[in-house]
Amino acid sequence: MGRRSTSGEGTRPHVRDPGQLGWDDALYEDEPPKGKDSGADAPPPAPENGGHRRGGSKRRGGKSRRRVLRWSASVLALLIIGGAGAGYLYYEHLNANLKKEDLMLGDKKMADHKANSAGQTPMNILLIGSDARDSKENQKLGGAKDTFGAPPLADVQMLVHLSADRSNMSVISMPRDTLLKIPKCTDPKTKHVYPATTKLTMTNETLSRGGPGCTVAAWYELTGITIDHFMMIDFAGVVSMADAIGGVPVCVKGNVYSRNSKGQGSGLKLKKGTTKIKGEQALQWLRTRYGFEDGTDLGRTHAQHMYMNSMVRELRNGTKLTDPGKLMDLADSAVNALTVDKGLETVKKLYDLAEEFKKAPTERITMTTMPNVYGTGVNKERVLPKPGEADQLFQMVRDDIPLDGKASKRKPAAAKEPTAPIGEIPVTVRNGSGTDTQAPAKGRASAVKELLAGKGFTGTEIDTQNPGPTARTGLLFPSVDMQGNAQAVAKALGIPLTAVKRSTDVTGITLTVGADWREDGDYAPPAAEEKTPESARALKGDDEGACMDIQPGFGW
Repeated sequence: MGRRSTSGEGTRPHVRDPGQLGWDDALYEDEPPKGKDSGADAPPPAPENGGHRRGGSKRRGGKSRRRVLRWSASVLALLIIGGAGAGYLYYEHLNANLKKEDLMLGDKKMADHKANSAGQTPMNILLIGSDARDSKENQKLGGAKDTFGAPPLADVQMLVHLSADRSNMSVISMPRDTLLKIPKCTDPKTKHVYPATTKLTMTNETLSRGGPGCTVAAWYELTGITIDHFMMIDFAGVVSMADAIGGVPVCVKGNVYSRNSKGQGSGLKLKKGTTKIKGEQALQWLRTRYGFEDGTDLGRTHAQHMYMNSMVRELRNGTKLTDPGKLMDLADSAVNALTVDKGLETVKKLYDLAEEFKKAPTERITMTTMPNVYGTGVNKERVLPKPGEADQLFQMVRDDIPLDGKASKRKPAAAKEPTAPIGEIPVTVRNGSGTDTQAPAKGRASAVKELLAGKGFTGTEIDTQNPGPTARTGLLFPSVDMQGNAQAVAKALGIPLTAVKRSTDVTGITLTVGADWREDGDYAPPAAEEKTPESARALKGDDEGACMDIQPGFGW
């Protein structure tokens, strides 16, 4: 029998508590875990790749249809690593096994990226770790028998941002304990509509509301960051691919055993210092909460950042996968464990994407956690985006500002000249100044219309349709020929050009007055500090001294 959701949004059949037993530490109620108490010196069990070697396959027409591709040891870090060596892959076979789903399941259409002065655009990929227990291998690794067959949860969520000039890369993790309002999502297969949640709900539930496209919709709703692609992996994929690389060095500041008196914990057991982990032990590291720092999801997120940075260094320092048979097994495992959006429908597109991400040097990779605060009452063990600092981090990514504190090489794009006199530029104004707790400020659209008229924009009209709460004021335009006109409107009101974006969601220049402009007068944009908040716990890709603190009571 399934567990009741704690989100306040009712009960779904076979749904477990999103705060329990996911990528989080498993709770073994029937018997202790097997093979997980072997200590740091014992090798982890070999994963079952489930594939077979194809080294003896016949060549077609005397010529091999092989394609040389580079693969990472873990798809969670595929885009960051940009390749773990060369091998012969069966292109068509892999394409057939690659699972594809819709990118966006919400109602809002994402705005187009704004190009820099060189015509370059940034790229954002959402990486999702699914706790699905839909196969024997995933059930063996995930434990928690009462959750077998339940809808999966998105227990790991990382947004990877590659700068427009490809000089740097930033990662923002959202703790799976984050509470937010999930937008309306429509399952593309069943056409079932999941209404927008009215109460705060854990972010990991987004995956069970139609698929990864709903997780994308929730990220866009919260951050305003346009997401180009997603990649999702499950337990078995992490184990088989992490094993193929031969190990990733991780460090702990003391002996640690992640298991408490109630049987809770990942089972990770390591000695003080640096240990090279792989396979199931690598999965334990990525899942460990009990035993790291304060025993919360925040410590686990930081440990995941250390692991990914270490993997990047290992691979870029010369670790290679050169055995063709092993690489073919790895490729099969990777593709079978991977779900991507339909824009990444072929292995070739995945490879091309990885090549783009490989351009950012290791020392310019920055891992961060969304700044957060603990909730209150029944939500005291959950977290919320930290007011001010979370949006500061999101705005830096939206504006393509590096999170590593180094000066950006980008130059602001020059504004285009308007193609019509300002009095002949039609503008539609919408009042989106409401918030989750406040109604839209009365008369804001009319006030902005008058403000524009005073600046010579006499062709302005009001759209009385409620666009819903909009955190940030912005302008949308539908086609390139209107860009200069839209920018002229923005300049007249003091709106930054980064808030002017192309979108097929509108038919003309549309100004939405956001919750950041509830008062009369010209728009005063929030100061975009080019500094990552300390609460984001930035971790640099080349920091080889990173080492996890151990939670009291979990030593041995």
